[in-house]
Amino acid sequence: MTSSNNSDSTLHPYTREMAMIHQVFRRESRLLAELVQDVRPGDTARSRILAEHWRLYSIGLHAHHTGEDEMLWPVLLPHLDLDAEQVLAMEAQHRELSEGITEVQRLMERWQARALPEDRDELTEALRRHHRQLCAHLDEEEREVMPLVALHVNEEQWHAVGERGLAETPRNRLMIALGAILEDTSPQERREFLARLPVPARVLWKLLGQRQYRRETDRVRGPRTTA
Repeated sequence: MTSSNNSDSTLHPYTREMAMIHQVFRRESRLLAELVQDVRPGDTARSRILAEHWRLYSIGLHAHHTGEDEMLWPVLLPHLDLDAEQVLAMEAQHRELSEGITEVQRLMERWQARALPEDRDELTEALRRHHRQLCAHLDEEEREVMPLVALHVNEEQWHAVGERGLAETPRNRLMIALGAILEDTSPQERREFLARLPVPARVLWKLLGQRQYRRETDRVRGPRTTA
């Protein structure tokens, strides 16, 4: 997958940062299908936990795509000629993904009520379809559109997109969002990303955020096991 290139130090900072964010959605969409498939019939406590995780995931994905549609593409399009088709394709793919998310939500609501195995299996397939569709979209965006962003979007405009995403994240989820971004990064990417944060945010991450994120992932994925 294209995402495997996100540790390339030659990438533009915007491209690298976007790939880090995309990796959160790739990972969580894959894990959701795997975790739902593993739920025992009738385990409604577990189904409710995963339904809530899906809800937060889908809200985050919607906010990410809306931010691009409303703040990034309008800045980029005036600079483009033939390449504008690639940006318009991203908008169309966002709409297609929204349709699949609506279908998953419907199946999730049905499954979480009683955790029936037939509902679980149908939901798992819908989650797998969503994951495949999402990854294809993210791969294309990173390959075709992010190089255009790197060429034509200035630092202030890029920062405004990030600020919007930050504003839409509930305050009690900020450290969890940070942990999700850092989870799959290389040590160098982690250092660079943390260095761009305000000092209070870095201190909070070190003192509280890491433990908060570990508790959240244990709750959703199950406790870590040690060899």
